[in-house]
Amino acid sequence: MRRRRSTRGVPQSRLRVGFVLIAMVLSVFGARLVQLQGVDPGSYAAMAAAEGTVEVVLPAERGDILDRNGEPLADSVDGLMVVADPAQTADDAPAIARFLAERLSVDYIDTLARLRGADKESRFEYIARRVPSTLANDVLEEAEARDIEGLSTRRDPVRTYPAHDVAANLIGFMGTDEAFGGLEQVFDKHLSGTDGSARYEVGGGNKIPLGSHETTDAVDGADLTTTIDRDLQWFTQRVLRDAVRKAGGESGVALILDSRTGEVLADADYPTFDAANPADYETEDRGARSINLAYEPGSVQKVLTLASLIDAGRMTARTEFTVPGRLDRQDRPIRDYFEHGTLRLTLAGILAKSSNIGTVLAADRFKPGEMRSYLEAFGLGRRTDVGLESESPGILPDPALWTEQAEDRIAFGQSLSVTPIQMAAAVNTIANDGVRVAPSLIKGTAVRDDGVEIGTGVAATRRVVSSYAAHQTTLMMERVVDPEDGVAPKAQVPGYRVAGKTGTAQRVGAECGCYDGTFTVSFGGFAPAEDPRFTIYVAIHDPDTGGGGSVAGPVFSQLMGFTLHRYGVAASGKKGKALPVTW
Repeated sequence: MRRRRSTRGVPQSRLRVGFVLIAMVLSVFGARLVQLQGVDPGSYAAMAAAEGTVEVVLPAERGDILDRNGEPLADSVDGLMVVADPAQTADDAPAIARFLAERLSVDYIDTLARLRGADKESRFEYIARRVPSTLANDVLEEAEARDIEGLSTRRDPVRTYPAHDVAANLIGFMGTDEAFGGLEQVFDKHLSGTDGSARYEVGGGNKIPLGSHETTDAVDGADLTTTIDRDLQWFTQRVLRDAVRKAGGESGVALILDSRTGEVLADADYPTFDAANPADYETEDRGARSINLAYEPGSVQKVLTLASLIDAGRMTARTEFTVPGRLDRQDRPIRDYFEHGTLRLTLAGILAKSSNIGTVLAADRFKPGEMRSYLEAFGLGRRTDVGLESESPGILPDPALWTEQAEDRIAFGQSLSVTPIQMAAAVNTIANDGVRVAPSLIKGTAVRDDGVEIGTGVAATRRVVSSYAAHQTTLMMERVVDPEDGVAPKAQVPGYRVAGKTGTAQRVGAECGCYDGTFTVSFGGFAPAEDPRFTIYVAIHDPDTGGGGSVAGPVFSQLMGFTLHRYGVAASGKKGKALPVTW
């Protein structure tokens, strides 16, 4: 038989060949590794870096601005920024810029420059900030369908104002990267938080999975809770708007305060604006007239004058006066708004009839400097620091300029100026048993960008007049709305005792610096008079006709009635003691 040839050497040969091949491959890799890490590491690192390192901002979410019940007045919702990689967009920049300008309403020239990159190494450029998510995603889908490369999105919260014009004058609004006016600007640091950042390597326009990656997380802003009641604010704005339009007025304000705490429940302006679309409105309608518009208060001032006289022990609500039809004083005669002969009025009657002459005769009993000291204590002549910027301090003449003529006019509301928030807080002092509590827009405490801490938690209080003086003044103010003896029966609220005072003041024209023939009409008061819960001040500038009782009084009545019912305040049990107005 023929013997088979042995094949034992074949596997060994194959193994030897395999080991040789493996050794050769490893030698190649080893040589390459030596080249990369030992021979010329710098040049290869530079080549890798040239592929690109991108650094992007991780925007913080802005804190919400809330009403007293947690309802949003300003909040942030999901949004996106649209960004570009110039390495991929530069060649087709003109066509891409046209597309983005049409879809995102961005500037064509600016977008063209960004698509081409700020420099040769640029790999990240903002195209549009705070774009609603739906719109941004639609734009990128369309770009992909058009074979446009190099566009992407990143998280970028969008500021929204769900109540639109409600409290807009207090809230302010956000631009693309800046806060404008109101609480948005004053508390910008508190609300904005701190942006984070991310830095990573890209290659071929894509993030390198195992490349270097550094991230600093964003710190979201803090919420800000206001004292505003959003529903009451909405109602107040609508009532004020209708009143100003009906009266043919230029503008108006209405404030509602919690009498016990000084919290501002509503602060309405008309005309106003929609914080979601501020560019559609006049600049002068975006501010808060309640804190930055100063004017002569008119006869509401008489409440402060007469309360001070009672507190000083100069007289009582029943003190009797003989009031002539004309009072000749230093440089000119003083008259009342109505023609009359000699009247015999009590101090309560002077307030009920709103007599300028009677008020001046009563103010003659002040000691030198006494009236001014009281008005300072009521908060006139200085800012309330309620929370907003650009607050006017008003004008309370310096002691060196405080002449007898000035005192006569200041006693009944001329020759000084106030803001609505000052006057509301001053009237509220009578409602709060003679203790002034600083008005507040912020619930709790918060620190403004200028470092000032404000809010209900730090609201200052001080006694201005005695409890007795406040009570007597309240009884006198009740006579103002009396249908027989008062000048403002339209300010009554069915079922409740109301204390208030009208005001009709001449306005000083900006151009002439003199009285220009227009007026501000106002009404300030509180209810229930026996146990005040709310203080309301209304002012309407330049109405066609009417005074404080007929124009502002009905607004007060409507707002007070709604507020009392909204907060479940029980009706007054019985009528108060009616003070005599004549003798």
